[in-house]
Amino acid sequence: MSFAFDLVLAGALLWSGVRCLTTARLDQAIVLFIAFGLLLALVWARLSAPDIGLAEAAIGAGLTGALLLDVYGALKRSKP
Repeated sequence: MSFAFDLVLAGALLWSGVRCLTTARLDQAIVLFIAFGLLLALVWARLSAPDIGLAEAAIGAGLTGALLLDVYGALKRSKP
């Protein structure tokens, strides 16, 4: 069961990373980036490094994702 979960987690991580880089819509790329960060935090937790996983979730997905969403909103408002 553990191996199956790790395999699904690795597949989801690869899928979200590739999809984030290849999508044409900026809003989808930001959401996929946040999802990628959360999945990566789970991977770190599975690798017995919960401190790195927590930092990844807080900084990588949380703070950076919020900043990207804020900039995206500002870009949408500034377009004529």
